[in-house]
Amino acid sequence: MPAVPPGSLLLGASSLGREGVEEALPLARALLDADVPGVAGIDTSNTYAQGRSEQALGRAVAERGGTTGIPIMTKVDADPLTGRFDGDRVRRSVQESLDRLGVDHLPLLHLHDPHGITMEEALAPDGPVAALVRLRDEGVVDAIGVATGPPELVHAYVRTGRFDAVLSHNGLTLVDRSAVPALEDARARGMTVLNAAPFGGGILAGSPSHRDTYAYRPAEPGLVERVARLDAACRRHGVPLAAAALAFSRRHPLVDATVVGISSLERLEQLRDLVSTEVPADLLDELIELGVSAR
Repeated sequence: MPAVPPGSLLLGASSLGREGVEEALPLARALLDADVPGVAGIDTSNTYAQGRSEQALGRAVAERGGTTGIPIMTKVDADPLTGRFDGDRVRRSVQESLDRLGVDHLPLLHLHDPHGITMEEALAPDGPVAALVRLRDEGVVDAIGVATGPPELVHAYVRTGRFDAVLSHNGLTLVDRSAVPALEDARARGMTVLNAAPFGGGILAGSPSHRDTYAYRPAEPGLVERVARLDAACRRHGVPLAAAALAFSRRHPLVDATVVGISSLERLEQLRDLVSTEVPADLLDELIELGVSAR
């Protein structure tokens, strides 16, 4: 994939199209034209909103004469009906994505959430990883990556040495460092590291609907207490917790780019505000300690 400057942002499009392609067009256009400092691309996937995320982006790209403006990166997914995730499915998945987006080439293509297959199946000669390597060799994609959440699974795929990039979510935040071993290994291998969900699914962004959950699951009481301490420290400094959570990821030495989900035009404007918020280094140092401390 193209080199990204330290602290770059990718705009996550997992929510794009949930209400329909037509309804998603204003946001799709805004993502392509985003003037948020540091934005280096858009992150989507074959199955986001049952394909409507890519369809909406493709419509917006077509309106621009087929020019994306900024890189659009996507992911291959298991068959949504059968769960099949072999080399043939990878070929179909990427062709579906290319057709929806209206492009014939991708800068980065991820293997997405291979939870339903074993490593042996993934690495088989007719498996999905071999198909991704062939797509790279054929020039259909510049680079291939793996995108998933469980730290052990992330690390297992990093160890294969087959990938150029890794996208981990919810494993490197102010309150969770579980992905660090895998990302350290990825960095040592020269892989591009993308860190998604810096807000832990919303709890670190002050979301009322996610104040008791982390990574889309019920949060342990100790984690909720740590978030409360982080929030109190941020309030003392007059800095939103969300701004600090984003700064933690963007400044982390293991991270090349941070993926932030954008579900609305308002969220895009909020991201612009967060990026422009100054987060003092001493506050971030305090938060890093509080985020993993029991006290």
